[in-house]
Amino acid sequence: MGLESEAGPQPEEFTNAVFGHVKEGYKFNQENPWHRQYFERHPHLSDQIFCVVYIIAANMIDLMNERLIEKLRIIRRTISDRGIPQVTVMTKIDETCPLVKGDLRKIYISRKIKHKMELCSHMLGVPVSCIFPVKNYHEEINTDDNIDVLILNAVEQIVHFANDRLMEEKQVRIYRVDTLEH
Repeated sequence: MGLESEAGPQPEEFTNAVFGHVKEGYKFNQENPWHRQYFERHPHLSDQIFCVVYIIAANMIDLMNERLIEKLRIIRRTISDRGIPQVTVMTKIDETCPLVKGDLRKIYISRKIKHKMELCSHMLGVPVSCIFPVKNYHEEINTDDNIDVLILNAVEQIVHFANDRLMEEKQVRIYRVDTLEH
């Protein structure tokens, strides 16, 4: 269930899950909202998320309603305040631009794709440099290097962002322990 669903997670639930405060077993449910019994006051490092990835279809960006956009902005601000990197994977680029559908290597010269990336950046507040356009596998029988390169580039950047954030968090925890000991 995605954030666009009325029954999906609310911003507070989502951000608490990112920060590791939601205990295992919690079910996101609009009719039975957030329970404090599932709140973990002091989460372990392994329970936290170090990079948030939004998956948005390029052909749906202009159709996002204001309620969803506001929900995403609230989440983004809260997560940004804690220094957690956020990226957007923009899918279905081939359905958005005929030029790219014909040749994926033209992705970064396509004005339509650039426009979609800028629109997404404006609506969500994610820098264009953190938006990764990819083509979904949906009709292909065999793998395609051009599709794979886009997907692997996005995954590689996500891993780098997450790793950098994890290292920062470890340094902060080491500093806190050193400071308390002196």
